Amino acid sequence: MGKTLFEKIWDRHIVKTIDSGLSVLYIDKHFIHEVTSPQAFSGLKQRGINVFRPKQIVATADHNVPTIHQELPIKEELSRLQVEALKKNCAEFGIELYGLGHPYQGIVHVIGPELGITQPGMTIVCGDSHTSTHGAFGAIAFGIGTSEVEMVMATQCLLQSKPKLMRINVEGPLNKGVVSKDIILYIISKISASGATGYFVEYAGSAIRNLSMEARMTICNMSIEMGARGGMIAPDETTFNYIKGRLFAPKDKAWDKKISYWSTLYSDTGAKFDKEIHINAADIGPMITYGTNPGMGISVTGHVPTLNEIAAKEKPSFEKSLQYMGLEPGINIKGQKVDYVFIGSCTNSRIEDLRMVASFVKGKKKANNVEVWVVPGSKQVEKQAIEEGIHKVFEEAGFNLRQPGCSACLGMNEDKIPAGKYCISTSNRNFEGRQGQNARTMLASPLTAAAAAITGEVTDVRELI
Repeated sequence: MGKTLFEKIWDRHIVKTIDSGLSVLYIDKHFIHEVTSPQAFSGLKQRGINVFRPKQIVATADHNVPTIHQELPIKEELSRLQVEALKKNCAEFGIELYGLGHPYQGIVHVIGPELGITQPGMTIVCGDSHTSTHGAFGAIAFGIGTSEVEMVMATQCLLQSKPKLMRINVEGPLNKGVVSKDIILYIISKISASGATGYFVEYAGSAIRNLSMEARMTICNMSIEMGARGGMIAPDETTFNYIKGRLFAPKDKAWDKKISYWSTLYSDTGAKFDKEIHINAADIGPMITYGTNPGMGISVTGHVPTLNEIAAKEKPSFEKSLQYMGLEPGINIKGQKVDYVFIGSCTNSRIEDLRMVASFVKGKKKANNVEVWVVPGSKQVEKQAIEEGIHKVFEEAGFNLRQPGCSACLGMNEDKIPAGKYCISTSNRNFEGRQGQNARTMLASPLTAAAAAITGEVTDVRELI
């Protein structure tokens, strides 16, 4: 029987299988940041253990960093202490750190791919759920808890149970105004925020193969939002062309050897999945969420469901969600007023995202009632945006281009959405309080977010293209 892409990589990394069915899995690359690493480092120190393979760990500061005046001391005490602890721990244990001021600093799931660290066939972990982003390269990548961070630091291995496997096939050309964020929001809206619980998902089909690497990363990034352990896409020429020439990419003969291996990473004909889903790309329009989990998504031309459209067991949580969001059942989402627009996060802060937005807003001005934050995913993205003149386009449109970091994706740093305000966000989560206490978040693509920034309300971007 043929093997799936996941099985080819998983089997290659098993160090030992335990009687209970658990596997000791070897980890190729470990990314760390300032939030989930301090306790792990403390655990090592208390046990008198060194980091086993420090060269296989890459650290950066991203979650708690400010996105303005990064040259100044961090104002928030907890943020400052965590960033300082990361710096001290990395120096003590010999780990490469791309901290504030470093030309490679940025969101962990942005810098890994852009530096060529993330490669097909790898096992990759990080103390952050959106590690699944790296699966876009044909890697097994997933988030881990702080105790597991310590385990990988100490052994370069992890005890894991093999997940069930799901393949989601998206076939056909995309409609005008539809991008990868719409694809994944559509999928989650169809199978729910828990529809892939217990599974590792492979995305396939012509619509997926035709995506750029940046767009594929957006898809895999939000696998977690439907409960999956992770997501992945088979590597191909698009993948190889993206990696080639990057700082830490293989060179010369090593490159040829890697290509030979990477070219074998696909699901064989006859490979067995526990579940398969088929989606017609023609059914997908520009998407937006209206509630407080990523599964509560609709087309921008659609309406918030009525109570009659909601299953009885889901009505209490549905009504609670709408109460938090200040929305009524059955209303059209198009035309809903917006206060903030956030373009950034590990989902949509790459140079392609910024180019997409700049191309759309060039020559336009933001609505007076909207504040717009554009936060690049890394110093390299910021540098490219300036070199290409994208920062000027944003400046003329009234958009605020900030410095790299996780920013308003989560209420953990200084970039918080005020209570009661509506924010169209290109990030990945719309939970209660995610962007700040009582902030109201609507997830959307960079194009839909940009359209709202110009009009001041939820808009069908297709009317403006």
